[in-house]
Amino acid sequence: MKKTFPKLICDANEAVARIAHKTNEVCAIYPITPASPMGEHVDVFSAKGEKNIWGNVPKIVEMQSEGGAAGAVHGSLQGGALTTTFTASQGLLLMIPNMYKIAGELLPGVIHIAARTVATHALSIFADHSDVMAARQTGFSMLFGGSVQEAMDFALITQVATLKSRVPFMNIFDGFRTSHEISKIDVIPDEVIKAMMPEEEIMAHKKRSLDPDHPVIRGTSQNPDVFFQAREAANTYHEKVPGIVQDTMDEFYKHTGRRYSLFYYLGHPEAEKIAVIMGSGQGPVMEAVDTMVKNGEKVGALIVRLYRPFSIDHFIDALPETVKKVAVLDRTKEPGSTGEPLYLDVVSAFMESDREMPQIIGGRYGLSSKEFDPAMVKAIFDELDKPKPKNHFTIGINDDVSYKSLDVGDRLETVKTTFNCMFYGLGSDGTVGANKNSIKIIGETTDNYVQGYFVYDSKKAGAQTVSHLRFGPKPIYSTYLIHKADFIACHQFNFIDKYDILKNVKKGGTFLLNAPYSNTEIWDQLPRQMQEEIVENQLDFYVVDASRVAQEANLGKRTNTVLQTCFFAISGILPKEEAIQRIKDAIVKTYSHKGDKIVQMNFNAVDASLENLQKVDYPRQITNN
Repeated sequence: MKKTFPKLICDANEAVARIAHKTNEVCAIYPITPASPMGEHVDVFSAKGEKNIWGNVPKIVEMQSEGGAAGAVHGSLQGGALTTTFTASQGLLLMIPNMYKIAGELLPGVIHIAARTVATHALSIFADHSDVMAARQTGFSMLFGGSVQEAMDFALITQVATLKSRVPFMNIFDGFRTSHEISKIDVIPDEVIKAMMPEEEIMAHKKRSLDPDHPVIRGTSQNPDVFFQAREAANTYHEKVPGIVQDTMDEFYKHTGRRYSLFYYLGHPEAEKIAVIMGSGQGPVMEAVDTMVKNGEKVGALIVRLYRPFSIDHFIDALPETVKKVAVLDRTKEPGSTGEPLYLDVVSAFMESDREMPQIIGGRYGLSSKEFDPAMVKAIFDELDKPKPKNHFTIGINDDVSYKSLDVGDRLETVKTTFNCMFYGLGSDGTVGANKNSIKIIGETTDNYVQGYFVYDSKKAGAQTVSHLRFGPKPIYSTYLIHKADFIACHQFNFIDKYDILKNVKKGGTFLLNAPYSNTEIWDQLPRQMQEEIVENQLDFYVVDASRVAQEANLGKRTNTVLQTCFFAISGILPKEEAIQRIKDAIVKTYSHKGDKIVQMNFNAVDASLENLQKVDYPRQITNN
């Protein structure tokens, strides 16, 4: 039975940082996008004097490079301290030499990774698994989470499992798509963390520390006569890891009511076609499978959580006996290989088991955060129906060079219980910050689950941002961009000539435009295409001169408070009076450190917003001039 715990609206970076700070004595940090906020959070926690579960303030050490951070972790673990770090991409690759040593010396520790693309022909700050796959041979165990909740839960599970197994872990979740996605999660309270942490194993770790009073020899140089034998001696430790992780997951379930397994199967109990995936891509797969099963198709999905060590027995046991065709999805590219890493492991698992070999194909998806949605999942299952399905395919791109891509059909509508919103703004104009506040207001004042994801250009400040917000009564697994929005707001008037702002709007939806025109003037200022979209979709159309309201309130160009107020006033998600009070509470929390004058200026902007918000009465058909 699921237990009730305090709720927190946060992203995965904060969720993981909270557990890492509670369960460690030393955090060695060095910033790299998108993992930097984890280090920033633990630094703030310690600066405020927040303590770990043993009543001590963890020591935060910022190094000169990721290699330095890994070296500090190595040395600190040798000294018997519970130690962690946070990284991604090239930062992880710079840690590999130390990771070999940490794993080889059986030092228990966790590296928390917001998985990100490794620069090849170009640099990218966005998500895929090329970084962690480049470190899979180090001897670290690898646990993948696919949501903000799982990132937090697996942070604790890996910390416990590493101490019990003496094998170090990578706690992996997708950069930006999970690390920066805001969600409502169940907080793991201190009493659960204390109950989970294995005190005997912690003391054993400390007793193994390098200590002049109890000298041991470690980190020697070995020759051909003994190195091979010593290397193989670690086998028993790695072989025990899957059982230890599953036992830890079972213990976690007893404390929290959230059940996890090394491989999680969902779908038809007699599925003939399955997809295998790990990370945030599990969201659209879960939605597509659920919809397809309801439509009578025998499909399923296997979500991989413990990737290293790869337990063949647990993998095979999780699959229905009826499976005949398998599509394995990798979020990385390994040029020159006979297949990507997860694909090769799945093929090997069937080869080494007693199960009859099904037809297996592999493919790549989501490199550098390329969009991956339920329609693409359905296209993969449709490919499996062909007499000769394409192996080593790509999905989500149009490959007109090597012709490896699959055709994707119409949108697959899978979730109908969420209220979807899109906000167009400029980097640094306050739009994203206001939407983060809106998510917290809705999450804290209603029973709704919430999700916020923010699409940034890599240039960040001054470039376009699109905020994707979802609210609904059920947990939200839609780890892809909104296709159809109930509410769209354009915070920059000049965008209407540059972008098709309304292409994703639902029929009967709402459109809010920041414009320097009144409700009687604005219609003639709109591009004809936008007029046609408003009429065709029968939108409720509102306009506000947020820039003027902000200036009159002495807020300069910061229109976020004005437009946030208008959003709550017309969306109906909360009663208007309650929403306004919550906005003012958020203003006090955000700006009180800048003085009462700043707070009052924002209060004035809120009140003026409602006075200046106007509904547009537009023609119900457009005549040709």
